[in-house]
Amino acid sequence: MLNKKLFFLGIFIAFLVAFFDLLSKRVIFAILENIALNDSNKNSEIKIFDFFNLVYVWNRGVSFGMFSGLEHSQIIFSAIQSLILLILFFWLSCNDKPHITYAVSLIIGGALGNLVDRIKNAAVADFLDFHIASYHWPAFNLADSCVFIGVMILLFEDVIFKKNDKKNS
Repeated sequence: MLNKKLFFLGIFIAFLVAFFDLLSKRVIFAILENIALNDSNKNSEIKIFDFFNLVYVWNRGVSFGMFSGLEHSQIIFSAIQSLILLILFFWLSCNDKPHITYAVSLIIGGALGNLVDRIKNAAVADFLDFHIASYHWPAFNLADSCVFIGVMILLFEDVIFKKNDKKNS
C-alpha cells in the first residue's frame, strides 16, 4: 500500500540528490576547465589535501570504468539503469519504513544523476580523487557516494534491524 508521505519525501530526496549531483559536476568541471585554460601545462587537477584531488574524468563504463570499451555501451547502460530506476521507484512506492525511504531515495537520486549525465554526455563525470601516494582509488562523484550510502543503509537495515526483529519475536 502506498504511504504517500514517505513516497513523496523519497521523491523529493531523490530529485534533490540528482540536482546537487549535476550541479556539483557542472561547477567543479567549470572550475577545472578554467584552470586548465590558464595553466600552461593544461593540468586539470586541483590538489586539495595530500590524499585528495579534484580531477576531470569521464567514465564511459560502469563502476571503476569497467566495460568502457563495450560496443553500444551507453545505450546498454542507460537501458539497464532505467530499468533499475523503475524497480527502485516501485520499491519506494511499496515501502512503509523511513530508513528504507532514505536509502532507496539516495540510490534513486544517485542513479538518476548519473543517468542524466550518461544520456547528455555519453559518459559519467567523475571528479573526486582520493589516493595514498601514487595509489589512486578510481575517481567518483556525489551520485556514486549517495548510491553507496543508500546501499550501506540497506545492508545495515538487513543485518541489524532484522536481527533485532528475530530477537523480539
